[in-house]
Amino acid sequence: MDRWRKKPNIIYRRWRNPERRSEVNFVGHNDEDYTENEICTVTSARVNSEGVNSASTTGFHETEETFTVDDALEAFGFGKFQWKMSVLTGLSWIGDAMEMMILSILGPHLHCEWRLPSYQVALITSVVFLGMGIGSPLVGSVSDVYGRKAGLMLCMCWALFYGLLSAFAPVYGWLLVLRGLVGCGLGGAPQSVTLYSEFLPEKSRGICVMLISAFWALGSVFAVLLALLTMPTLGWRWLLCLSTIPMAIFLCFSFWLPESARFNVLSGKTEKAMATLARIAKENGKAMPQGKLIAYKQNGRGRIKALFSPRYWRTTLLLWFIWFVNTFSYYGIVLLTTELFQAGPSCETTQGAKIEPSCSLECKYLTSADYKDLLWTTLAEFPGILVILLAIDRIGRKKSMALCFFVFSLSILPIYACIGRTAVTICLFIGRAFISGGFQVAFVYTPEVFPTENRALAMGISNMMSKVGALMTPFVAQVLLRTSVYGTLSLYCGFSLLGGIAALMLPIETLGRGLQESSLYEGDGEQTTTTTTSESNDTNAGEPEVTQEE
Repeated sequence: MDRWRKKPNIIYRRWRNPERRSEVNFVGHNDEDYTENEICTVTSARVNSEGVNSASTTGFHETEETFTVDDALEAFGFGKFQWKMSVLTGLSWIGDAMEMMILSILGPHLHCEWRLPSYQVALITSVVFLGMGIGSPLVGSVSDVYGRKAGLMLCMCWALFYGLLSAFAPVYGWLLVLRGLVGCGLGGAPQSVTLYSEFLPEKSRGICVMLISAFWALGSVFAVLLALLTMPTLGWRWLLCLSTIPMAIFLCFSFWLPESARFNVLSGKTEKAMATLARIAKENGKAMPQGKLIAYKQNGRGRIKALFSPRYWRTTLLLWFIWFVNTFSYYGIVLLTTELFQAGPSCETTQGAKIEPSCSLECKYLTSADYKDLLWTTLAEFPGILVILLAIDRIGRKKSMALCFFVFSLSILPIYACIGRTAVTICLFIGRAFISGGFQVAFVYTPEVFPTENRALAMGISNMMSKVGALMTPFVAQVLLRTSVYGTLSLYCGFSLLGGIAALMLPIETLGRGLQESSLYEGDGEQTTTTTTSESNDTNAGEPEVTQEE
């Protein structure tokens, strides 16, 4: 027992966040004993093979500074490194947006060229969303187990390959299969937001994630401009080929992309995390924090059951519905834009309550005027982002999402009446501005509310649930619309109202809240912190461990 008589190392860590005092319990301490200047004391002792304490000790007079990934990112601030991350992850976002925007252009053209009935046109869109629904949770799970970079690279390579192949589809059946496979790859694109958010300091996160959504708007605009230039002369096959260029550029520069330091810490790769943090410090011209990096290794990452823990089950279910409504409404208004423009004057459309032509195979190609109006409604995403930028850090994430849903509902109402094409364009402009802004707030909120150990999976499954809405919306905007305009508008208006109510019911507001690394800090019963001690006559010694309950 003499080997335990050596004095242990004493590590002092002053809590930077006073709220965490009550979230982690250490043996021998009571929360009521602490003050505002509380110092958490963790004792550790290491014994070599000869039974001698190998740590150099100076009793309670020696202290060692420590820091977390959050501490380091706050010290580095937003600098050159984050700007590079913004551009690189933004390229993947542009590629994703272009593939999505093309769906509203490709359908009407193939309806004419291949003489497709309306339900087959809707299937071209729905099969992409079906693929995304399958790919999203799979890539999310891969990203939580093998890394964010691995998941993002996998999905971009997949989407690029099958995107190029789909341009050579000889018949309708092959096009469906290949576009479905493209969707499987695109399902992992939201992991770019997961990776990007994990490199941002807390004060910059909301605004920066919203700004990266500007790349989505750019991708949508590029898709319309590309279609305007290529469709009248080169055709839809060239449009599909050229739309893969942003993903190809992303893959060419992806060698620079680092793995998330938060993921490396949680997976036990502390040295790699330190190397990444040193790289950020060098590029931003800042000094590395003094001391050792605190690391909690977590083996049980990417588990669906963690999303239904007592702390998160309500948030999970409400977010699934919010993501569903977001995509149902967003892609609905994108598809409605081309359908309503092709339908003719609004008076004939709404008073007749249907826009079914005399022959189910009768078609109209999109004209240059249609493309210009489509471009105007697409440009609406920029003022939408601007409005939400002003609101997200003032009224919070929950109220910002609710605001967007409610304004979208209001913008739909005038279309019930007999209004001209210009008025319809203005209503669609306002509606798309706010629903796209609300969609981006969901991309900010979801990574913030879930811990690192399940963040990518939470994003992936939320994205999967959103694709259920995207899968349904073509049959509403392209099929039901031809039977009942009022019924179509009522569905979009009603669901967006429910989405706003769901946003207000979310139990957690993430404004001003740091990213959680593990449920260790959440108090949800999934993990516990234990201190293993060995008693002696002089003192107690122990080494903290993180364990997960099965």
